[in-house]
Amino acid sequence: MMAEPQEERSPSLDDCLKLLKGERDEQRLAGLLLVTKFCKNDDLVSLKKVYEAVGTHFLDRLLRTGSGDGGENRDVYLRLSVTVLAAFCRVSEIASSVDMVSRVPLILEIMSKRPATNILEECYELLYLVSTACEAGVMALVNSGGLRVIAPQMSDLPDGSHAMEVAIKILQLLVTKLSSESMNIERFFELSLVVAAVARQFAVLHNALKFEALHLLSAIFCSDYSALLHEPLRSMPDSNWADYMRTGVVSILQNRVAPSEKLHALILAESMMSILGEKWLIGRVKLPSVEDYLPADRCLLLVLESSHVEISVLSNELAYMKYEASSSTVEEHLLKQRYLAIAFSLVEKIIKYISTVGENEGTLSDEAVFLKVIKTLDETVKVVLEYLKDAKEHGKKRGNDLLASVRVIGSYLAETPDACKEQVQDLLDYMLSVEGEEESRPFLSTCFLLPMLCQITMKDEGCRLLASSGGYVAVVECLVKLIQSDGQNGEDNGSIFLACDTVMNILLKREPIKFSPEMSTFTGLLKALACWAVTDGTKDPSVVMMAASICSLIFDFTSEDALLKQPGFDGGSLDSLGRIIARSLPSSGQGTSDTADLLEIIAAGYSRWADRFPTIKKHNR
Repeated sequence: MMAEPQEERSPSLDDCLKLLKGERDEQRLAGLLLVTKFCKNDDLVSLKKVYEAVGTHFLDRLLRTGSGDGGENRDVYLRLSVTVLAAFCRVSEIASSVDMVSRVPLILEIMSKRPATNILEECYELLYLVSTACEAGVMALVNSGGLRVIAPQMSDLPDGSHAMEVAIKILQLLVTKLSSESMNIERFFELSLVVAAVARQFAVLHNALKFEALHLLSAIFCSDYSALLHEPLRSMPDSNWADYMRTGVVSILQNRVAPSEKLHALILAESMMSILGEKWLIGRVKLPSVEDYLPADRCLLLVLESSHVEISVLSNELAYMKYEASSSTVEEHLLKQRYLAIAFSLVEKIIKYISTVGENEGTLSDEAVFLKVIKTLDETVKVVLEYLKDAKEHGKKRGNDLLASVRVIGSYLAETPDACKEQVQDLLDYMLSVEGEEESRPFLSTCFLLPMLCQITMKDEGCRLLASSGGYVAVVECLVKLIQSDGQNGEDNGSIFLACDTVMNILLKREPIKFSPEMSTFTGLLKALACWAVTDGTKDPSVVMMAASICSLIFDFTSEDALLKQPGFDGGSLDSLGRIIARSLPSSGQGTSDTADLLEIIAAGYSRWADRFPTIKKHNR
């Protein structure tokens, strides 16, 4: 760093310039030493004159001499060369020059040898100024292994030091230039070292550098390659970094900071739960300014409350941009949707964690905290339901934000199916009609609501709601698509059985709720069930029993003649169904104690409708 100016400058700048233009190296060295004594860092005009006077060749020779092995006065030459080069880089014209950019590899080589702290600090300063001056500068830093050199040093830099500050700023630039294609195992390991070191700064500092650390961590976790960083971070031998992250997030969320900073903190919280699981939310927090540890559930409460606030604000802003404002840009809209998705994800993860709280006793400090969490979740879901109500009133059914809204509601209602009952009943048919941007017709929205639908249809009231709203059609169509795509997604099997149970619940209560289903709705399902029983029935006998049970309940309100009049339904379809029923009846030995209730449904149904289905009856002789 150049020295601070003195009140009286002596000798003059002209004297220095004469020495710098001298023929002997001794004169130039004397001139550079004088420059460090009196030339101000912000005196850009003088710095440029000095740079032009000394020339690049002498500076390169001085730098290489100082960076070489051994030699008299090597450290002095190195300190002098790096100091003046860093000072010259304050002139953007010099920092962006080809000569200065070409020095980046050598500066990194010097840094890799772990020089004295003051030299290292000047190296960081020089790299930062060159990187911010031009694109070539930052790319030289990337391509010369800047991350490889800087990452291992981060943990050794003093907390809050100027070197740490500049290193963080350099890394902010580097992260923006790293592409998924350029990443490899070594770079992911280096980035994991960066995350661990910067997490400590994020936790222990209480100045502007804390926010620089926050922004760097947020940029890393928002990058295209962030998912591939999860495993290296899980494998870190020292787990303190995860505690530092929790401490930093709590510090940001419980203090008065700009809303944008809280969003960055929520991004970190969401990433940490994706890496380490929802249990990361629970843990002791020790803030530097507080003597005692904070309660272990403080992070969970702050993240939930902050997510609730963000969902309230962002949903209002998105609704205004969609339905009233005409001046908002596509970029603004997408950014708010992205932030809303992060807040939704946090709420879903907390719902998942709370649903297992009985299995993890002691994870919440007391019942009052648990009730507070439930109350906040309830309020949050009501806000999301209002957002969907607004969309319904404006005739909007398509959008990833709407689909994400249905998903978070479905997650909550899966645990508490009677929550927000009136709002849910009013919006059920609409929620089942919501589709994502990539969907040609509603499907995922129904999948998200299946756990809740399966539970509410255990009662007459729920069946009546789904039947009267026409929602049962969406469930049937969803079940058909799930069966057709079974095997492509390992999670589909659970959804298939949820959809089966929901359909079965409605059909079992068909008479009490006075439900008269349209046969055309169930024709496709019968064919799908026949295929499902053939493809999956050999691996899982319960598939045959479930398929046969639903078929038996459908046969109750139709006949063979009526079915054969349906488009796309023929004798071959009936033969397939006949074989399923035959396999499921007691004489086949298919039933077990686990499927006794299904066997009862099939047998009782067969006795009622067998005479109306001669083809199926033929298979059971």
